Amino acid sequence: MAEFFARVRKNDDGDIVSFQTSSGKELSYEEAIAAVENGTIQGANVGKARNGRPVIRGNADGDPENNLDNLDNLPTF
Repeated sequence: MAEFFARVRKNDDGDIVSFQTSSGKELSYEEAIAAVENGTIQGANVGKARNGRPVIRGNADGDPENNLDNLDNLPTF
């Protein structure tokens, strides 16, 4: 069963710097990108920000309860 992102850790500027998965594993942003790209994490994809850096996004399906449309609203840890 694939995992999903359950919580986020933010820096003092409010930027997401790491994720906690549904199994409790903590992943840095870079590790999270790799996990999404290799299919370990469900409900997310990797896109490119305007500055060209990779960014994690939720898969759009119209239901904000089961995707990452609002990563900033995930609980913190």
